[in-house]
Amino acid sequence: MPKTKVVLLSPYRDRAEFTANLAPEDMDVTLVNPRLGLDEIVPLCRDAEAILAIPADVPIELLKQCPKVKLIQCLSAGYELLDLEAIGEMGVPVANNGGANAIAVAEQTIAMMIGICKKMMLQWYHASKERRWRGDLSAMDPLEITGKTVGIVGLGRIGKQVAKRLKGFDTRTIYYDIVEMPKEVREYVAAEPVPFDDLLRESDLVSLHVPLTRRTRRMISDRELDMMKPTAFLISDARGAVVDEKALYQALKNGRIAGAALDVLEQEPTPADNPLLDLDNVIITPHMAGFSYETSVRTAQFAYDNVRRIVAGDPPESIVTPDD
Repeated sequence: MPKTKVVLLSPYRDRAEFTANLAPEDMDVTLVNPRLGLDEIVPLCRDAEAILAIPADVPIELLKQCPKVKLIQCLSAGYELLDLEAIGEMGVPVANNGGANAIAVAEQTIAMMIGICKKMMLQWYHASKERRWRGDLSAMDPLEITGKTVGIVGLGRIGKQVAKRLKGFDTRTIYYDIVEMPKEVREYVAAEPVPFDDLLRESDLVSLHVPLTRRTRRMISDRELDMMKPTAFLISDARGAVVDEKALYQALKNGRIAGAALDVLEQEPTPADNPLLDLDNVIITPHMAGFSYETSVRTAQFAYDNVRRIVAGDPPESIVTPDD
C-alpha cells in the first residue's frame, strides 16, 4: 500500500525534524521551508494529501496548486494567520492541535499567577543581580493566590486545565465562555459561570484563554481594565492582540490594576522599546507557554491521527471555522 504523502511546512528546522521523526510508517513526510519561493515550494507540496504547519500559515496561492490536500493541520493552538474563509471555500478542513499544549500552558499559567503575586522576578533581580538580600519586605508585599477569586476567560481545553489545577489552591474559580458548559464539567473543574463584566469586577486574577478572532481582538481594553480591581492581576498566554497593549500599559503605570503576566504580545518579537518591558509590575515571557517535550510528542501524535482520519474518509477532530 502506498504511503500517505504529508508536507510539514515550517521554518523551524529542529522542531520540524523532531515531528517528522515521530511519523508512523504509513506516512511519507517531506519538510518544506515556507521561506522558499512559491515556485520552489509548489513541486514539493503538489502531491500532498495533508499539510502540517507551524506556524499555522499556509498561503492560498500554494493551496490552489495542491489539489490532493484534504487537511491543513496546525501544530499550534492558534490559527489566526490562516484565511479560513478562503480555505473553507476550497473545501479543505483546518484543524488545530486538539489541546495538545493544554497541560504546558496551564502549568505556565499557574507559574505566572504565583510569580506575579509573589513578585518573584523582582525578588530574583534584587537577590541575584543587585546582590541585595531581602531588602524592604514591606515594599515587596508578596501575595498568596490561595483563597483568591480567579476569573478564567475561555473555559476551553486550556481553561479547564487551569481551573482543575486551581482546586489545589482553594481559590474561588469563576469563568466566562460563549459556550454553555455541562454541569458535570463545571463540577469537575470546580468553576462557576458568570457574565464577563462580573468576572472582571470580582476577580483578583483574570486569566485569558481565548483564540484570536474578530470577537476577541482587543477584548481587554480601557473599559475592561477600568472594571478590574486596582489590586487585580491580568494573566495572558492567549494571543497578544486579545489585549490592547497601550491601554494595559497606562493601566499598569497609573495603578489601575496591580500587575500583569504576559506570555504573548501584539508584536512578536516585541520591539526593544516596548514600554511594558520597563515596568516592575509586569512579567513577560517569549510566547513559550505551550512548549514542552511532552507537548511536542502529543502534538505530533494528534496530527498524524488526524491525517489517518481524513485518509480513511472520516472527519478530522478539532476543526476550526471562521466563527471560532
